[in-house]
Amino acid sequence: MTTSMPSGPVDAATFRSAMRLIVGNVSVITAGIGEDRSGLVVISVVSLSAEPPKVIACVNRSSSTWPVIERHRHFAVNSLGPQRQGVAERFSGFGGIKGNDRYAGAEWTTMKTGASVLVDAVAAFDCSLDEMIDRGTHSIVIGSVEAVRTQDTGEALIYWHGAYRPLRAEV
Repeated sequence: MTTSMPSGPVDAATFRSAMRLIVGNVSVITAGIGEDRSGLVVISVVSLSAEPPKVIACVNRSSSTWPVIERHRHFAVNSLGPQRQGVAERFSGFGGIKGNDRYAGAEWTTMKTGASVLVDAVAAFDCSLDEMIDRGTHSIVIGSVEAVRTQDTGEALIYWHGAYRPLRAEV
């Protein structure tokens, strides 16, 4: 076990290394319609409120998805199962895949806002954009949940220690 003692301001590399030790659910945020759509992987989607239903995600303002969310005023959160690791890799930008090309190889539909929803997502939240709050390099994206779709298979895709990993529920 390695521990480090603080000796000054925390640098980005140290912060990222520590964040990789926190287990996170792998979700794909999608936004846009038709050819004007993009998406990215996020590990930190949280519930803000149940009444009314609202979620929060953090999106880097330098990502190609940030302006699409701002322009279309909607987004969908697609929580992935382990069988969709390839989707996570495409939406992470592996191989330089960008924009609408990230949607290849999976089946997508829409619900209420027009944002793309992965047909076999473990959970999908179709959201209208409430607000984007800028902090540091990211925006805190707050969405009102307009529709929900679930397919609980007892499995999820998580990110831990710098890698995607399957998580299976004990039955």
